[in-house]
Amino acid sequence: MKYEQEYSVNQKVNKRLAKDSQHKKLTGVCAGIARHYQLPRIAVRVAAIAALFLLPVATGVAYVVASVLLPESRYY
Repeated sequence: MKYEQEYSVNQKVNKRLAKDSQHKKLTGVCAGIARHYQLPRIAVRVAAIAALFLLPVATGVAYVVASVLLPESRYY
């Protein structure tokens, strides 16, 4: 994982949350979140499954809304 990132003063950082279509399992939401926050994809997926068991309605609604509203990644 990258903990430190160096940017020049003139460089604009354009980091958007988007679905990751290359590493997707279902719709790419968890992979996109993992990529945005630079976390392991498996950790985000396990956390999403755990949240689905603890708060099934809220997690299900949030996942469906995120899969509809998040744009596809343009990095690939």
